[in-house]
Amino acid sequence: MKLVLNKLRTKNDIIRKLSSQLEPDSLAWSQLFTDATFLAKNQIDSNQIQSLILPNTYEFYWNVTPEKVLDRLTDYTNTFWNEERNAKAAKLKLTRAQIITIASIVEEETNKKNEKPTIASVYINRYRIGMNLGADPTVKFAVGDFKLKRILTVHTQIASPYNTYKYVGLPPGPICTPSETSIDAVLHAAETKYLFFCAKEDFSGYHNFASTYAEHLVNAKKYQAALNARGIR
Repeated sequence: MKLVLNKLRTKNDIIRKLSSQLEPDSLAWSQLFTDATFLAKNQIDSNQIQSLILPNTYEFYWNVTPEKVLDRLTDYTNTFWNEERNAKAAKLKLTRAQIITIASIVEEETNKKNEKPTIASVYINRYRIGMNLGADPTVKFAVGDFKLKRILTVHTQIASPYNTYKYVGLPPGPICTPSETSIDAVLHAAETKYLFFCAKEDFSGYHNFASTYAEHLVNAKKYQAALNARGIR
């Protein structure tokens, strides 16, 4: 059978997807994803399951074991991480895990492929100077509400290591299974001095970028006014 894996956000999303299409039930997947030997073999912890999976179409027998499924998925992921990509990660002085985590944020920020390298540059620049990432998608992940239209103070104060407004550095793991496009966008991040971006007020899905907070405030006010005009809260 064909197993189509698209973007999946949480570990539970992955478990639900796999258990709904393959014979092993959710308990079998849960046990594997917390198994110390499995985690050590893949050099991850239980917060980084998303890093093993690249969205794609895979073929399996429906009664395949969880171990064999993950072996197949990780084989594909390891093939994707060829010598060239590993070299680019090393040049950026970022590990594979860090690249995937940043890529997962980029994945959630935009569907515009041509804008992803610029958004990646913002998060890399922030990370390098020790600035809070301040990524709205990580707050949505921390809150567990992916339909939030506006991130408010009540959300940015939540005590979660995934809340990148409150805590400096990268979250403990990816906030989704990022696409190959988003991973490559991080590996080929634009060279910019941007530290801020805000959705464009025309709701095109693109963003206005800024190097200073003063510039960012101007962009943010335009977007907030557009939200208010539409009654979006």
